[in-house]
Amino acid sequence: MSTLWPYATPGITDTLFEGIPGIPMSPLEVRVQLLAQLRLKPDSVFWDIGAGTGTLTIEAALCSPRLQVLAIERDEEVTELIQRNCDRFGVSNVQVLLGSAPACLSQLSPRPDRVCIEGGNAYQEILEAVWEILPSGGRVVCVTSSLEGLYQISESLARLQARQIEVVQPGIHRLEKRGMQQVFASLDPVFLLSGEKL
Repeated sequence: MSTLWPYATPGITDTLFEGIPGIPMSPLEVRVQLLAQLRLKPDSVFWDIGAGTGTLTIEAALCSPRLQVLAIERDEEVTELIQRNCDRFGVSNVQVLLGSAPACLSQLSPRPDRVCIEGGNAYQEILEAVWEILPSGGRVVCVTSSLEGLYQISESLARLQARQIEVVQPGIHRLEKRGMQQVFASLDPVFLLSGEKL
C-alpha cells in the first residue's frame, strides 16, 4: 500500500501526481471510470498505451500487487515522468517502456489480457496490433476526445467483431471558486469505448 495514497479505493487526487506542461492528465473521475471499464483481475497483465503522466498506470498498479503493468510512451521525457510518479507512489509492479505504438507492441512481453489506449492518432493501427496479441476474453478500452477518434475506434471495434462493446461519455463537473462565487465547471468531455475479444 502506498503511503502517499493509503486507501483501498481508486480516485487519487490529481494534485498528488507530478505533471509536465502540455502533457494531459486524465482526471480522477475519468480514471475511476476507466478502471471500471477495464475489469482488471488480480493477476492481469495490463498495458497502458500512451500512458501520459502515468495516472491510470499507478491507479491500476495499486489495485493488486500481483497485477503486471506496462506503461508505454513514445517520448523519453514523459517516460521519465511516469517513472517519477511510480516512485512517488511506491509501486513496484510497473514497467515503463519507451516505444511508439503500434511498431513496438509485437516485441513486448508479457502479453496483456487488458489494454487501455489513451492517446495517439493511429487508433485503428494500434487496435489491430493489440487485437492480434490479445487472448480470447481479453479486453480493450480506448479514450478519445474527438469525433474523428470516436468514429475510428467504433469502426475498428465493429470490424474486429468485438463483443460487449460499450461507449460512455461521462459528464463531469467540479465545484470551483471564481471570484466571490462558487460555480460548477465542466471538464473537457471524453469518449470511453470498450470491447472484448471472442
